[in-house]
Parts: sequence; structure tokens; C-alpha cells
Amino acid sequence: MSKFLNKIINGDCLKELKKIPENSFDLIFADPPYNMQIGERLTRPDASKVYGVNDKWDQFDSFKDYDDFCKLWLTECKRILKDNGSIWVIGSYHNIFRLGYHLQNLKFWLLNDVIWRKNNPMPNFRGTRFTNAHETLIWASKNKNSKYTFNYQSLKCLNDDLQMRSDWTFPICNGKERLKKNGKKIHSTQKPESLLHRIILATTNKGDRIFDPFLGTGTTAVVAKKLGRNYYGIEKQIKYFKAARERIKKTKVIDDCYLDTIENNKSKPRIPFGSLVELGILKPGTSLFDPKKKINAKIMVDGSIKYKDSEGSIHKIAAKIMGADSYNGWTYWHYRVNGSTVLIDSLRQKFIAEKQI
Repeated sequence: MSKFLNKIINGDCLKELKKIPENSFDLIFADPPYNMQIGERLTRPDASKVYGVNDKWDQFDSFKDYDDFCKLWLTECKRILKDNGSIWVIGSYHNIFRLGYHLQNLKFWLLNDVIWRKNNPMPNFRGTRFTNAHETLIWASKNKNSKYTFNYQSLKCLNDDLQMRSDWTFPICNGKERLKKNGKKIHSTQKPESLLHRIILATTNKGDRIFDPFLGTGTTAVVAKKLGRNYYGIEKQIKYFKAARERIKKTKVIDDCYLDTIENNKSKPRIPFGSLVELGILKPGTSLFDPKKKINAKIMVDGSIKYKDSEGSIHKIAAKIMGADSYNGWTYWHYRVNGSTVLIDSLRQKFIAEKQI
């Protein structure tokens, strides 16, 4: 498997995919040809040429040819994807619905479609259609029962403690990030690193293996390398391959001590407060205190606590005292042990570490 880690190759993905062992990758990001069907020269109102996507690699003789191509590479991608892995595919209105159809026919399990809203899209110069200001991504697991990675808490942290939505706003690739030669774009559809940063952070963990069958100028590999993931990519066009190789070579890995992400709550062992009472760790009648030691509540035999005329869970009573709709009792209540006042959450964490509960 080492020959498929942290390397890129120049080749036809339909041929090279067959050489990869099955169940090899945790995540696949695919940015395939869009088959955009641009049949005429595009110009601005001043008659200057618009450099859109008219590359030969994006052109197919018919929808059938495009469909056959997509079924082949998606079939191989499913084979090399780990059972608990997931795949992202990106496209425009030209092809995304065909890709979704093939994904479902191949028994991938669709998890989300995500709208990438571009805050600096190319305008519709002729004024004959809406400005095409977004692209669509489909996120799918290998099958319905896959235990795929989703770093919910990290995404929430990225979004100022709000759930991450399925509409994302990023600029198209520009500025210093956009690769150019003699003032012209090397690749017409180079994706921004910010987009791949979110995808990789959301759906992989440090050390995971990421594959890109249409590597282009290397954005997937570059971001994977920065974030401490392993990458493997295939690119057919030699011009793009060389650009990607140089770009990856210059990329520096983020210091390992900064690569840890927040653990998902659902992955943490659940320990009811009452379990500590049942096991005799905290005994009925023990006093619990607020952080300032002005509140004194008593633990009851059923794991509830009593404060004045109020009875309820550690969370309910803390919320009532704080005048809040909800409150985390684990980080509010303290107890005395060996002459010291200790947060009850430290007791819970101790038993999580020791795996005694």
C-alpha cells in the first residue's frame, strides 16, 4: 500500500484505478470533467474573449459517452473506498444530476448535497441567463451502513458554535493561490484550498488516506499534506501534473501539535450522573457546591439532587439557579474530596480514562 501513499502519478485514471487494492482509502474527492457543452466562442460586451472551460478533456461526443465514463470511474472508486469511507463529487448543473444518478445506482448512500456559493462568480455577459454563482457537491458514504467520519464539533467550531449548514460561501480560486504561466491560468477550474480544507477537516481524521482521481493542479493533495493526511492522486494532463508536483513539493505540513480536532460528543462514552451514585463513587447525602461555594445541594439516592424546594438532575437544578433554559451540570457542580473542592466532571473524566464505567 505504501506505493499509493503521498504520491501523485501522471496517467489515465480509468487505467490507474484498476491497479489500486480494494478498501484502500478513507475519503475520495472527485472533481471530474463537467461536460459543459460550450459550443461557441464566448465574448464580453466589448468583444473581448472570455476564457471559459473549453478544454478538450472536458468534451465528450454524447451524454452516453459521458455516462459510460462516469460509471467506470465511480465503480472503481467504490471498490477502493473503505467500507466506512465516504466520497465527495463536485459539479455544475451540466453534470451533477447525472453523477447523483450514477452514485445511487451504484448503491452509494447519499448524505448531503452542499452548495458552494461563489462570492465572486463570472458574470453572465450576455444577460440571457441567471449568473451561475454556485456549484454543487454530493457527499455520500460507501453504503447505507457505513460508519463514516463526520467531525461535527470541528465544523461547529469553524462556524462560531453554530451547526454547519449545507450552503458554503467561498471565493473562486484567485490571487496568489491561482497558478499561472505567462499571465494565463494553468488550469481553468482550479479549486480553492478553503473548499478542500473544510471537506477534509469535516470527513477525515489525522493520518487518514485521501484519493483524488482527477487531481488537476493538486489542491486535494496540497491540503491533505498540510492537514497531516496521506494523499494519492492521478492526473492525465502532463501540464497539470507538473504544476501539481511542484506545488505539493513546496507545501509545508502544519505542526502536528496543531492538528488535533475537537472530539465529537456522540463518540464520547456517556456516563449518567446516577451511575456514579450506583457505583458508590458519590454517596447519597454528599453535598455539591456551585463554583463560589454559596450553593449547597444534596445528592439523592436516585442520582437527582435537592436544593431548597427544588429537586431534579444536576443539569436541571443548575439551569434553574443560573436562570437558563439549560445548563451543563458537569461543569457547574463541585464536591469536596480530601479537603479540596473538585469539579464533578473531573471525576467523570477519571473513570472514562480508566474505562471503569
